[in-house]
Amino acid sequence: MEEIVITTRSHTEFMPIAQLLEKVAAQRGWQDGLLHIVIPHTTAGVTIQEGADPDVRHDMDLALEKAVPWENRGYRHGEGNSAAHLKAAMLGNHLAWPLEMGKLRFGTWQMIYFAEFDGPRTRRVWVGFQPLAA
Repeated sequence: MEEIVITTRSHTEFMPIAQLLEKVAAQRGWQDGLLHIVIPHTTAGVTIQEGADPDVRHDMDLALEKAVPWENRGYRHGEGNSAAHLKAAMLGNHLAWPLEMGKLRFGTWQMIYFAEFDGPRTRRVWVGFQPLAA
């Protein structure tokens, strides 16, 4: 398993990470199989979404904020970041994605995003690889 360290710049941010993932795959010589991406944080997640239009990231932020507003709505968690925990739980903290000839195999417009909900922070992304069975 490899670790990528990233630094987010905003309170909420959807950071494209495909290039970072493919760089790790190239360094390790990973070619064909499944890339496993794990976010070891409780206030951040990972998601697949459109990568061509930045307005999609804006709309995701808007919809999640509407569903789980940052302002305290009776949240009890003492650190004041309950909304970040809830948003991260909604997106999830891991995914597996196909790697073909060392490149992520995306459908039209797809991108993998690290989703920050309690930034800015220094974060980690764990990356593993499962080769195709021979």
